[in-house]
Amino acid sequence: MTKLCKNQAFTVAHADEGRFEGAGLRAFFEYRDLGIRDATQGKFGAHVIRAVPGEESPAAWHSHDLDFQMVYVTRGWVVFEYEGQGEHILREGSCVLQPPGIVHREVRHSDDMELIEIISPAAFDTQDESAP
Repeated sequence: MTKLCKNQAFTVAHADEGRFEGAGLRAFFEYRDLGIRDATQGKFGAHVIRAVPGEESPAAWHSHDLDFQMVYVTRGWVVFEYEGQGEHILREGSCVLQPPGIVHREVRHSDDMELIEIISPAAFDTQDESAP
């Protein structure tokens, strides 16, 4: 007999059934929801993010009000800059854990950039920040 957790539901997301949408945090990216938000009642979120070819980042400094944010690059490359940590070029296979509230910005990315982001909670606030 399988014991199910009361605050999580089983979910599967297939790439060939998923849709990318432009209605995300950044207009130069498209987002594909992986169903984790609904399955965990908003405690966690996960999505695939890909670059919109030809669109560039305005490189705006910001921070997020969340408990957990992990990024894993699956294709291409992206440059992030973090307060106190400098610029980091993340490429296919790179992973970064962004601590809660760290001031950062996405500087630039390849047109074929794609990454997976896992966050907690699924809904969070983002604040514009001054350059450190």
